[in-house]
Amino acid sequence: MGKRIFLDDGWGFTESFSEELLGKEYAGSLQSVRLPHTCKETPLHYFDESLYQMVSGYRRVLFAPIEWAGKRVRLTFDGVGHACRVFLNGEQIAEHRCGYTAFSVELTDKLRLGEENVLAVEVDSRETLNIPPFGFVIDYMTFGGIYRDVYLDIFEEAFLEDVFVSTVQMTGNRVRSRVKVNALDPNKAYEICQSIRKKGTEDFAILGTKKLSAETDPEKKEKRASRFDGEDGIYGATDFSADGKEELGAIALWDIDDPALYELKTALYAGNTLLDERIDVFGFRTAHFRNDGFYLNGRKVKLRGLNRHQSYPYIGYAAPKSLQVNDADILKHELGVNCVRTSHYPQSHYFLDRCDELGLLVFTEMPGWQHIGDADWKAQAVQNTRDMILQYRNHPSIILWGVRINESVDDDEFYEKTNAEAHRLDPTRQTGGVRAIKKSHLLEDVYTYNEFVHEGDNKGCEPKKNVTSDMAKPYLISEHNGHMFPTKSYDCEDKRVEHALRHANVLEAVAEQDNITGCFGWCMFDYNTHKDFGAGDRVCYHGVMDMFRNPKLAAAVYASQQDETPVLIPSSSMDIGEHPGCNRGLIYLFTNADSVRMYKNGELIREYQKDETNYPNLPHGPLVVDDFVGDVLETKEGMKPAQAKAVKKLLNTVARVGLNKLPLEAKLTAAKLITVDRMNFDQATVLYNKYVGDWGGTSTAYRFEAIKDGKVVKTVEKQPMHQVRLFATADHLNLKEDQTYDMAAIRIQMQDEFGNILSFCNDPACFEVSGEIELVGPSVVSLQGGMTGTYVRTTGKAGTGKLLIKSTGCESVALDFQVEA
Repeated sequence: MGKRIFLDDGWGFTESFSEELLGKEYAGSLQSVRLPHTCKETPLHYFDESLYQMVSGYRRVLFAPIEWAGKRVRLTFDGVGHACRVFLNGEQIAEHRCGYTAFSVELTDKLRLGEENVLAVEVDSRETLNIPPFGFVIDYMTFGGIYRDVYLDIFEEAFLEDVFVSTVQMTGNRVRSRVKVNALDPNKAYEICQSIRKKGTEDFAILGTKKLSAETDPEKKEKRASRFDGEDGIYGATDFSADGKEELGAIALWDIDDPALYELKTALYAGNTLLDERIDVFGFRTAHFRNDGFYLNGRKVKLRGLNRHQSYPYIGYAAPKSLQVNDADILKHELGVNCVRTSHYPQSHYFLDRCDELGLLVFTEMPGWQHIGDADWKAQAVQNTRDMILQYRNHPSIILWGVRINESVDDDEFYEKTNAEAHRLDPTRQTGGVRAIKKSHLLEDVYTYNEFVHEGDNKGCEPKKNVTSDMAKPYLISEHNGHMFPTKSYDCEDKRVEHALRHANVLEAVAEQDNITGCFGWCMFDYNTHKDFGAGDRVCYHGVMDMFRNPKLAAAVYASQQDETPVLIPSSSMDIGEHPGCNRGLIYLFTNADSVRMYKNGELIREYQKDETNYPNLPHGPLVVDDFVGDVLETKEGMKPAQAKAVKKLLNTVARVGLNKLPLEAKLTAAKLITVDRMNFDQATVLYNKYVGDWGGTSTAYRFEAIKDGKVVKTVEKQPMHQVRLFATADHLNLKEDQTYDMAAIRIQMQDEFGNILSFCNDPACFEVSGEIELVGPSVVSLQGGMTGTYVRTTGKAGTGKLLIKSTGCESVALDFQVEA
C-alpha cells in the first residue's frame, strides 16, 4: 500500500543557484529553511519587485532505505514559483514551467538505495519567463520559491494514479469514477474495489468491484486515454448506486449551509494482493448555470462573493495550511459570502479543502493576466488548464472552470483548445472566461465579465443585454469596484463610507436582475503589486480588508448579509469634526438585525426597521440614520406637533448637508417657521447646537442596539474616547507541528474603551517573542487606520511561546501559545 512522506524540512537555500549544489560533497554555505518557503521575505510596502526575481537554489539530502527495493518512489512538488528544474544526484530528472500547479516525477530507477541522495532544485522566479502570467504588466506580485508542500509516495508495482469522482442524482444517488492505474506491467490484470462512507463516520459501505486491464487495440486505447488524461495507463470507469446502504443511511447533499462530504475508498488488487488504496473526498450535488441564474441542487442561489489572491505580508505565497484555512473561514464566517474566485490562478488545496468543508462555492481559473504570448506560451497555458482540472476536479466546492486569460482579448483558436480540454477532462462542470470587453466571442458556457461601470452616483451595473449578445447563456460578473475607488483603512470617514456604499450599490443592482447569476467584488484584501499599479507604495488598496485581513468599513456590507453572527456597524464615529463644515452627512447602519434602536444620552431617539432600507433586494440592506432629535421638541421644548415635526425635519436636514446646501423644500420650511411660528435664527441655532450639532456643549453619547426576534443581540456605543486600548487576537493559540511548521495570524487594533477602532491611530506596535515560536516580519510596525498585524510560527520544538505586543499610551498585550510537535 502507498505511503506518503513529506519533505518539507531539512532544506538548504541560496539566492543564487549554481551547479555546485548538485554535488554530494557541496561545501558551500546554505540557509536552513523549511517549506513552504519564499525566496525573499519582503517589506510590507515600498519595495521593488526585483527583490524576489532571481534564480535560486534548494538542496536536500534524501536517504533511501534498502527497504525501498522493489518499490516505486514518486516525488511531488505542490507549487514552485515559477519555473524549475529538479536534479537527483547531479542528473536532471524533471522540469516544470508553471508556478501554480503541482508536478510529479518518478525516482524509482534513479535512487541509490542504502545511501544518501542529493536532491537539488533550480527555481527561476524572474518575470521575464515566457510562461503565463508573464509577458507584459501584471497587477499583482508573483513572488517565488518552493511555496507549497513537497512529498514522496512509496508504492508497489502498480498504484492508483488518479480517481476522478462525480455523482448523478437524476435516478437515485450514483457514484461514478474514472480510475487510472500506473503499472509496470501493463498486461497484468487488476481489480478495484470501491466503498463509501460519510466523512466523520467509521464504517465504509461497499459499492462494488471492477476488473481493469490494458486496452490492446491502438484505436480503442487512444480513445479511452483521451477520456481520461491522454497519457499511458490502465483506465477504468465505475458507476455504482449509493442508495440502500445501511451504513450510509439517506444520502445528504453538499450544500452551502450543510456541506455533507463523503469519502470514496478505492482499493487496487492484483489477485488477492492489495497493492494500493486511496480515499477521495467528494459531495453529492448538482451545480448548473442557466440563463436565468445559478442553481445548486435545483435551488436558485444568487452568487455573492469576493476575489482572493493567495498572498500575505512579508512571506508572499509561502503560507502553510493554517493560514489557507483561516482565509476560507474569514470569507465564510466574517464576510458572509457564499462564493470566492481564486484570482488569477489555482490556489492551495488546503484552501479548497476548507471551502469544501464550509460550503463555499469556488470559481477557479487558469493562470494569467491580460497578456497572451506566442505559440510556446499558449501551449503552456493549455497545459496549465489541463493540470488545473486534473488536480482540482474532485473538489465539490468548485462550480466553474476559468479557461480564458483574465481580461484578455478574443483568441478563438487558443480558447477553443482550453475549452475542449476542460470539457474533455471534466464533463460535469461548465466553463467561463473572464473578459473586460462587451459582446466578445463566447466560446465558454458562461459569459463572465469584469464590470466596472459603477462610479458611485450612477447605476450599480449594466443589464445583461448591454454586455453579451448571447442572452441564452448565463452571465456572471467576475469583478466589480476595486480600482474604481481604492480605499485605505486610514482614509477619511466619508471616503470609507463611499467605498462601502459602492459595494452595496453593485450588490443591490445585481440582486435586482434575475438574469445575472451573481457577482464577485474586487477584492477580499489589499495586496502587493507592481510599480505600474497601486498607490505608489507597491500596494493595491482594493480590498474590503487590509493585507492583514483587518476589516475596512466595506467589509460590513458583506458581513451583514449573513445570519450566523449578529452584525451592527455604524458607518460613523459620530464625531462632527471629521466632516466638512461639521455636517454629518448620511450615516448608515450595516446590520443583519430586524431593527436597530438609536439612543442619544440614554434617551431613545428612534428605532429603525429592517424594511426601511433603500436596498430592498439585499437580504439586509444598509439603514440610513436620519433623525438626531426624536420627540424632545414636544416633550422638552413644548412645541406643538406640527411645529415640532417641521423643526425636526429642518434640523436633521441641516445636520446632513449644512446651511449652504439646503434644498428648496428646507428653505421654504424655514421661511414658514419664521413668518408663521415667529421663530428666529438665534432660536434655531440654539436648538441645533443643543440637539444636533454638539458644538461647544456637553459631548453626546450614542448607543445603538441590534434587535433580533425581540431581543438585543448586539450593542455599539459611540462617544468621545477616554482610554486607548490595544487589542490583539490570533486565529489560533494551539499550534501544531505536522509535516511542517504551523503559523498563527495575529490581527491588532487600537480601540477605545467601547471597542471602537481608533481609525487615525498610526502609532508603532512593537513585538517580542519568547519560547518555541519565532516572529515573521519586522519587530516594529506602524498601525494604519488603527490596525495592523503580524505572524508567528513554530520552530520544530514542543512547548510554549509568548508574543508580547507594546504600543504607546496603553497597556501591553500578551498572547500565550501552546506548541505541539
